[in-house]
Amino acid sequence: MLKELARRLRPVIGPVIGACAVAYFAYHTVEGDRGVLAWVRLKNEILDAEMQLAKVTTERQVLEHRVLLLRPDHLDPDMLEERARAMLNMGREDEMVVFEKR
Repeated sequence: MLKELARRLRPVIGPVIGACAVAYFAYHTVEGDRGVLAWVRLKNEILDAEMQLAKVTTERQVLEHRVLLLRPDHLDPDMLEERARAMLNMGREDEMVVFEKR
């Protein structure tokens, strides 16, 4: 009886091992460290990082422009006044500013 069972299982063993190997590699293709799901997760992280970079780059350009307006060789009077009011803490909503010609 045992010999009969072994004789009948012999042609099935190869395909079963092959199917197990295919299932193993298919699983790790999807779920592994370098699988499809990890690739999608990485793509999303890259997209988030690029969006953050774009935001920070825009903020930096705005700040660089404001600094450029305060450079001694290219001084913008409005920017100078704005910064002076902010630094000296002078200026209220109900305040009237009168400029005198000298």
